[in-house]
Amino acid sequence: MIKVTEKAKQELKKLLSEKIDNPLALLRLTQSDKGLGLILDVEMAGDKIVEHEDAKILAVEETLADRLENVTLDVEDTSEGPELVIVRESSS
Repeated sequence: MIKVTEKAKQELKKLLSEKIDNPLALLRLTQSDKGLGLILDVEMAGDKIVEHEDAKILAVEETLADRLENVTLDVEDTSEGPELVIVRESSS
């Protein structure tokens, strides 16, 4: 399962609270031919869930979660503001 840093959890919760008024909505990590991305969705059976401050903020489908063992979701500060980034740990 992907690791999510505290800073990334805060940013995900901020994104949800600023833009979404549905209490069941959360962000879903998805994979396409362009790479990993986030979409707005609701929790589904089998999802791996990331919570922050007692709120469900991120869902990852079980098969994708199993492939993200050495991956971390973090935040980098850029000139345009905070940006979510995927960091792959190097296998040593």
